[in-house]
Amino acid sequence: MSSIDIGIISACCILAGLFFGLFLGRALPESHLNDHSKDTIKMASGMIATLSALVLGLLVASAKNSFDTISNADTVTGANVILLDRVLYQYGPESKPARDELRSSVNDEVQSIWPKEHPAADDDPAMLEKTGDLEPVQQKLNALTPTTDDQRATLQQARQLLGTLVQERWQLIEESKTEVPTALYVVLLSWLTILFISFGLFAPRNITVLAALVLCIVSFSTAIFLFDEMASPLDGMIKVSGAPMQKALDHLGR
Repeated sequence: MSSIDIGIISACCILAGLFFGLFLGRALPESHLNDHSKDTIKMASGMIATLSALVLGLLVASAKNSFDTISNADTVTGANVILLDRVLYQYGPESKPARDELRSSVNDEVQSIWPKEHPAADDDPAMLEKTGDLEPVQQKLNALTPTTDDQRATLQQARQLLGTLVQERWQLIEESKTEVPTALYVVLLSWLTILFISFGLFAPRNITVLAALVLCIVSFSTAIFLFDEMASPLDGMIKVSGAPMQKALDHLGR
């Protein structure tokens, strides 16, 4: 289920709670809606509102932190790709096959995550496991036969950098596989729905109040949408910038 679907479902559930509260406000007898009842319900709804806001704020902050972590890792990976290419350049013309393979691997990775021709395509983070593999680069490095001490030192540095890139790549893949438990959405939506049922019980029946409550519902559902989007930093509408890797790709082979 996409983040947009989750946001729409959230808005519909909370809106249904609001209209159910409006219906109850007309259907219940006056003894259920007196001042004492209002005070008790307001106190209970205030507790639910505080709890919901706290949980939702923590979730969005956690997703933003994960998003920033992968964004920073992507920048570091781009820098290491450029450094590896320059080290191979220093090795000599014999390293050209390895440099070409590196450029091909980076290009495949960029196109799988940040496609230019089909930006609205269904981006699956699992595609990263199938593209951008650095094993062919390792094979090209193993085929090199250094003849001088400088080449041996350069080749050793290149292998270390490649090992770092492989580690960063798999770390990126694993960190991008964040799955939000369905129970979390169910509990949060239940709280918000109950909250808006209590709002509907005592809300005046006029367009201004209804519009304000609907805007609140849109705000809550948008926050849930943002949380779900940022929990998957490599796909969806909100994803980490591909500028660092694209810049690295532009520098390769020079």
